[in-house]
Amino acid sequence: MSRSTTARPAAGRAGPQRKPGVRERAARATRESLLRAAIKVFARHGLDGGSVGRIAAVAGSYERMIYYYFGSKEALFVAALEEIYRRFNEAEARLHLDPAQPVESLRAVVHFMFGYYRRHPEFVALLNSENLHRGRHIRKSRRAREYSSAAIGILDELLRSGAAQGLFRPGLSARDLYLLIAAAGYFYQSNRFTLSAFLGENLEAPEAIARWEAFVQDSVLRTVLAVLPAREVASA
Repeated sequence: MSRSTTARPAAGRAGPQRKPGVRERAARATRESLLRAAIKVFARHGLDGGSVGRIAAVAGSYERMIYYYFGSKEALFVAALEEIYRRFNEAEARLHLDPAQPVESLRAVVHFMFGYYRRHPEFVALLNSENLHRGRHIRKSRRAREYSSAAIGILDELLRSGAAQGLFRPGLSARDLYLLIAAAGYFYQSNRFTLSAFLGENLEAPEAIARWEAFVQDSVLRTVLAVLPAREVASA
């Protein structure tokens, strides 16, 4: 969550950071290229179908480079999971949220999460693949909790601010609210094809997406608001 801050000079007399050399930059570029290729291949074929040879071909590199930089295909998959979570956190951190306006900010969080799932189907696809493996790879990550704590921390700040203003019910769990928002957005995106066939409507149509997002935003607010607006009470 972005906040306005005042830049401060670095403490002490530390000089400028050392610029990476040519070989270091080349190594970093190769590793990043392999990681991007792995995300694409794993998202399309899953862990089992995403072969090392296929990933190397997409990256325009060699299989031996995957083992050099990552050690194994499984370790590369863990790195891919960490990378998609990192990208999600970076995008979320760029949100301009005002804790003094918790209702509007909470709507913005819901809108962001729904939009992110749609714009990044690889995020959903890799998580689907990892869930088929019962999460055994992400559990090996030292960064998984770090990524989740940032997302939950944003909601916790909004809930505290809303409760302090008398807008939100006190004692609400940011973790529970996160699960509610993530479940509603993730399930819609990951199951949109089967749900479209089951319900007999195109859930990828813009109007269907907008209707569901509006419904979830209202559901989230009905969950957290201390007092529902008069029109909500009348329809409850």
